[in-house]
Amino acid sequence: MFVGVGASRVRDLFENGKKHAPCIIFIDEIDAVGRSRGAGLGGGNDEREQTLNQLLVEMDGFEVNEGIIVVAATNRPDVLDPALLRPGRFDRHVVVPSPDIKGRENILKTHSKNIKLDKKVILNKIARGTPGFTGADLANLVNEAALWAARQDKETVDNDDFEYARDKVMMGAERRNDLISDEEKETTAYHEVGHALVAASIEEVDPVHKVSIIPRGRALGVTMLLPEEDRHSHNKRSLLGQITMTMGGRAAEHLVFKRFTTGASDDLKRATELARKMVCQWGMSEKLGPLTYTEDAGHVFLGRDLQQHPEFSNESMRMIDEEVLEILNSSYERAKSILKTYRKALESLALTLLEKETIDGENVLKVMQEFAPKTKK
Repeated sequence: MFVGVGASRVRDLFENGKKHAPCIIFIDEIDAVGRSRGAGLGGGNDEREQTLNQLLVEMDGFEVNEGIIVVAATNRPDVLDPALLRPGRFDRHVVVPSPDIKGRENILKTHSKNIKLDKKVILNKIARGTPGFTGADLANLVNEAALWAARQDKETVDNDDFEYARDKVMMGAERRNDLISDEEKETTAYHEVGHALVAASIEEVDPVHKVSIIPRGRALGVTMLLPEEDRHSHNKRSLLGQITMTMGGRAAEHLVFKRFTTGASDDLKRATELARKMVCQWGMSEKLGPLTYTEDAGHVFLGRDLQQHPEFSNESMRMIDEEVLEILNSSYERAKSILKTYRKALESLALTLLEKETIDGENVLKVMQEFAPKTKK
């Protein structure tokens, strides 16, 4: 009944554009109509494909559309039809990455210009502590800080408010109403301190910012690391350090309680994913060499890779599993060794965490230095 409506609207859009030229036609979320054609599922005469075909015809570069500039935005450039991306249709592809430190500072200035800030608030310092934040994240950060300050009946938004807001944005809202048994709370405390001690012991891992056993999101506790600068690549040592830190919680549980819990499930998932990427994507395995062992999953509903064929042998798959397991086991043993060395610090910090619920990175370092093993002369 409505077949051809989308194509008709595209024609009307460009006809209106010609009447009002010079003009800009902006298409948001172009992947809604611009997905690859020829999926082979459902035929090629569906409404979306007709709409895309008409859009391609209007932008073919042969018809005189002078004075019309087409701008489009999408978060999924990988699913767009190749015909859309060729020169003559969209000549320039602009990638918008997450902002750097300077960009984050300017975004914070923009969103906080109508908010009364405390004189001690330094936006550059907040920008340094929010690596990876997008513009929307930073806007949310400022709003959460202002709301929290208002709830505390403050006249200005200070550093504590921004600290609270950052924790909420990065780790989720606190769930203080959850009833958690003493045994579970104790296990969580040792688990999180295990992460913190291993992270603080490895130079390549980001500094520990905060350790908490207050439930947030779906986690019973969190160990927050804060990078000192933006990073765009990682070397093998830093990646192994990250995996070792991730194993710290499970190692602490086994060292203290001689048992494992489900609390380490997310840690194991992240560690396994990272180890597999090291072996399969980044060529960081000496045994397998500088090769990529990844299969392009493709998009079945876009008609790509309906029948996948492995690009490597079963023997290679077995070697990959062995290498991944070797990385995980060695990282776990390294974490366990660190915690054995700092066993007294582990006990002390866990007791402090059970009492205060939250401790900062400075306290972790202070207790580590206090209980550091004495070197023999």
